[in-house]
Amino acid sequence: MTQTHVPAGERRIRERFGRYYEDFAVGEIYEHRPGRTISETDNTWFTLLTMNTHPMHFDAEYAKHSEFGRCIVCSPLTVAIMVGQSVTDVSQKAIANLGWTNIRMTAPLFAGDTLTSESEVVAKRDSRSRPDAGIVTVITRGFNQHGTLVCDFERTILVARRGHPLEERANY
Repeated sequence: MTQTHVPAGERRIRERFGRYYEDFAVGEIYEHRPGRTISETDNTWFTLLTMNTHPMHFDAEYAKHSEFGRCIVCSPLTVAIMVGQSVTDVSQKAIANLGWTNIRMTAPLFAGDTLTSESEVVAKRDSRSRPDAGIVTVITRGFNQHGTLVCDFERTILVARRGHPLEERANY
């Protein structure tokens, strides 16, 4: 289990999250919870923040004439929420995100849908340049409330080993 509780003083306990490199095992699947229900406001604000001007994300009149009949959630918002959902399981102990590849949007997500995700460990190896870290690759999959796959991607992370100075910073 990645969540641990450590003493932080007399009658005090501090919660810790995340996996060190040694805690990952190829083939394991981590279910990320809680889910996140996406609102119309989330979608509109994200499109404004990112300067995405495609009307499919915020113009109901325009979107009603599309194949979906309504506005769809902006794809990068879906990816961003899935990454956020995976942090405590996958990258809480990360030194760096090394990249995202093979991002696929497999079904639309709409305002009012609840997004959940999971990550499967598909590879891990020692870092050649950082003896205090390893490289972990996961495939993260996102689903709506009906269990329909809406997005998946591969993510590679440089993760600290136990004993890395990151461990001491976590005691602040």
